[in-house]
Amino acid sequence: MDILKLNPVFKDYLWGGTKLKTDFGFDCDYDKVAEGWMLSCHKDGKNTIDGGEFDGKSLDDVINEAGSIKVVGTRAADFPYFPILIKLIDAKDNLSIQVHPNNEYAQRVEGEFGKTEIWYVLDAAEDAQLIYGFKEKISSEEFAKAIENNTLTDVLNSVKVKKGDLLFIEAGTVHAICKGILVAEIQQNSNTTYRVYDYGRVGADGKPRELHIKKAVDVSVTEPPKYDIKPMGEPVDKGSYIETLLTECDLFTVHHYDVKESATLFADEKSFNHILVVDGNGELNGRVFKKGDSFFVPANYGEYTINGKCEIIISKI
Repeated sequence: MDILKLNPVFKDYLWGGTKLKTDFGFDCDYDKVAEGWMLSCHKDGKNTIDGGEFDGKSLDDVINEAGSIKVVGTRAADFPYFPILIKLIDAKDNLSIQVHPNNEYAQRVEGEFGKTEIWYVLDAAEDAQLIYGFKEKISSEEFAKAIENNTLTDVLNSVKVKKGDLLFIEAGTVHAICKGILVAEIQQNSNTTYRVYDYGRVGADGKPRELHIKKAVDVSVTEPPKYDIKPMGEPVDKGSYIETLLTECDLFTVHHYDVKESATLFADEKSFNHILVVDGNGELNGRVFKKGDSFFVPANYGEYTINGKCEIIISKI
């Protein structure tokens, strides 16, 4: 199977901005484009193939017809369905303060897996901040009382961020992307979110958006985060490109590549490679690409070469 170019799926949530149209050049009718789902086989938004023999088919259908082990890789046997979901998120306004359940709780209560994720900051306004866990350890009862008394933000940990920062958000971590931040998000293939606080906003129907306080209290880890706000690895200069390990865990491994001239990479039998172009342009095995393009390299594809001057994020399982 050849490398597949993917069409994004867009979401127009009320906190979204316009950078995915103005900076990435996506063609979308929404006034606000909050998210672009760049790799997704989730029922709430599935990528379709752009060009080639599978043009117009969903990636999910292609995988099911060809066989998960063959396309996704031998590690697919460790997961009951396609394992990850990758997004670009443009927060012109604050997202709700929220939390995601772990696998056990999500499977038992929601019928899907939990959600551990990472955020790689692609752009951030001056003094931009994220909410990331708690300032200090508190009890679940104190957490519930802070929500009830509208003092939640007093106990949460706010951190300034800049381009290139990386946050590992384990399931159970209370968090929020705040206004003025653009991130690439690599997450488990789940869309379960429990809102804790939403700034009193109303949805398209004119009613306050639903909160999920009891579930949030059930699943939240009410203590400071245990991860640093930086990539796991130091940049490694390979001559024609610079490689940085963003994160490596049992769910996914993610690298950032700053390609100066070219980079020859490899997809083995264990996993597909997903390529997200976050800046610049170039060619993938002679195929022209630009900022915002998304490619699925099937497992066991072998070597592939990127030429040009660009920044890319490569994710695999």
